[in-house]
Order: sequence, then structure tokens, then C-alpha cells
Amino acid sequence: MQFGIFTVGDVTTDPTNGRTPTEHERIKSMVAIALKAEEIGLDVFATGEHHNPPFVPSSPTTMLGYIAARTERLILSTSTTLITTNDPVKIAEDFAMLQHLADGRVDLMLGRGNTGPVYPWFGQDIRMGIPLAIENYALLHELWRKDVVDWEGRFRTPLQGFTSTPRPLDGVPPFVWHGSIRSPEIAEQAAYYGDGFFANHIFWPKEHFMRLIDLYRQRYEHHGHGSAQQAIVGLGGQVFLRRNSQDAVREFRPYFDNAPVYGHGPSLEEFTEQTPLTVGSPQEVIDKTLTFREHFGDYQRQLFLVDHAGLPLKTVLEQLDLLGEEVLPTLRREFAARRAAGVPDAPTHASLLARSTDTEQVPTGGTR
Repeated sequence: MQFGIFTVGDVTTDPTNGRTPTEHERIKSMVAIALKAEEIGLDVFATGEHHNPPFVPSSPTTMLGYIAARTERLILSTSTTLITTNDPVKIAEDFAMLQHLADGRVDLMLGRGNTGPVYPWFGQDIRMGIPLAIENYALLHELWRKDVVDWEGRFRTPLQGFTSTPRPLDGVPPFVWHGSIRSPEIAEQAAYYGDGFFANHIFWPKEHFMRLIDLYRQRYEHHGHGSAQQAIVGLGGQVFLRRNSQDAVREFRPYFDNAPVYGHGPSLEEFTEQTPLTVGSPQEVIDKTLTFREHFGDYQRQLFLVDHAGLPLKTVLEQLDLLGEEVLPTLRREFAARRAAGVPDAPTHASLLARSTDTEQVPTGGTR
């Protein structure tokens, strides 16, 4: 089981003092948060991709390359990479380059994004979101697995005898998670390729994501990648931690009430009741996170959002200390103890390389 954090990189005014960080400050704070994630023993740091204010992470691979140079163990990922508006050729090149620089500590989550205006900025039509996601990933998947590609599709110019460079490290492409909040077509896409499915269930009730994940598991088995239990699932979540729940609620309430995404809507109490948001003590975070397994079955990756809505860096780092000291050890122990036999670990470069090497050693006509 992998645990980590993801950031959307929003630049939001702190409602308690009226101060808005500069873009420079926010970018630097994201790096500091990633370094802290490695320090406290988390497995994954993931950054979003946005091309509009109030967000700053327009170039995830640039940031992740910098973080790679300053870390040794942390898996670097995205949340998400826009498969609809990025050229698949550029994704193939950028993440293969990052893979080499980080010695394989790289995977990525693909998604359509949730900002409508981004489509025309990059010459695309939002009404074609699903077809773009399907066609662009088909090309990306091929670019990483064939040295020479001939390609003709609907949304980009044809490729003839094209080789993307550099080639994936050790001939093993980065593992791909397909992220979705609402689209069964994306669950089907993940299942078709045998990739991971990441349900970013930070806003909607659990029942919606239970249906999506169940669909993905059924189709994963249908496409012959293994049993439904062996499908690779990741989940999002949100936490705000203090040593006691009263302090957590009191401190977080103004940030929640004024957050661009969910402020001025349901109350904090309503939102925590109906969604994965946990505002409270370390034990409350442990208890609620463990219920995710009850709802969704065994899964491989849990990412938390901890740095949004104008929270100052000092507060985020304090939360991470609590997460590392008082939450993470218990979650690791409890998830491991409860995991059913036969459930795989989250893929890593090392495990994917071992699998590819093992497959190559099977003689023609042999079985495993």
C-alpha cells in the first residue's frame, strides 16, 4: 500500500489574514511539501496540471525533475496530466526524460481536467473530451512500446516512422493511472489496458465511486488482466489534522467556508459526513481512512490533499508531521493486516522491470 499527498497548486488568499501568496512563494512551498513528504516516510508526491489562475503548476515535469534531484526515494507522479490537451508525443518524451532523471521513480495519472476553457487554449473542443482521451492515450501507449511508430488518427497530424526519445528507462514505460471523478468511459479505458484506476473521491459521496471502481474491477477481469481483486485502484482524500478534533475544526473552518471549490455551500459538518474529508485528530483520520477499504475493497494507493484553500505552508508542514508520526505507521500496519491474499502491491519501476524480464525468459510455448 502506497501513501502520499497530492497538490492542485492553487494560489488562494488566506481568509484569516487576507494575505495572498505570490506565485513564486506557492511554487516554492509545493517543493517544500514534497521534500517533507519524503522526510516523514510517505511514498508518493503528485502535482496537478493547470494552465489558468489561480493555479501555478503548468509544467509538472519541470517541477518533478527538480524534486527528483533533491529526493532519493519518493515516487513522483501527477494529479493529473491532461491527456486531452497535451500532445501525446510530448507526454511520451517528457515523462521518459523524467523517468531517466529520477532513476525510475516516476508514474503519472492521466485525466481530462476540470477546466473547460483550457480546451480552446490548446486548440481542442471540450465536447470531444472523451474521444480525445481515448485516442491520445492509444497513441501514447504505442509510443512507449514501439521503437518506430506509424500513426494516423482524428485529432493530430499523422506520424510516419517516428521514434520518441528518450526511450523509456530499461524499456519499461512509466505506470499509468487513469484518474476520474465521474466518467465510466475512463474506468473502461483503464481496465482495457490493464492500467491503474484512480478515483479522486474528494467531493462526491462514496456510493458514486463504489460504482465506478466496481465497473473498473469487472472490466479489468473481463479484459484478461487478472481477477477483479487484482485490479490496481487508487483513491483520493482530504485531511486537516490537529492533535484534538476541536482545534482542527475551529482552525480549518474559515478555510473551508471560503475555499474556491466548496466554500459557501454545505457546512463543514455536512461535507465531512458525506465525503472523505476528515477534519480532526490523528485517530479520526485513521478511523475514517480505514473505512475506505470497507467501501472499495483492498486498494494500492492513497493520496491526501493537505495544502489547498489558502492554508499557510507552516500549517501544512505541521499537519505532515502529525501524519508521519501518528497516522502513517498505524495505517500501514492496519491495511497490511487486513489485506486479502492475492492482492498485488502498487506497481513500481522495479516490479514492472522484474515482470518484463521474467516474461522475456519464458520460452516460446512455455507457461507460467
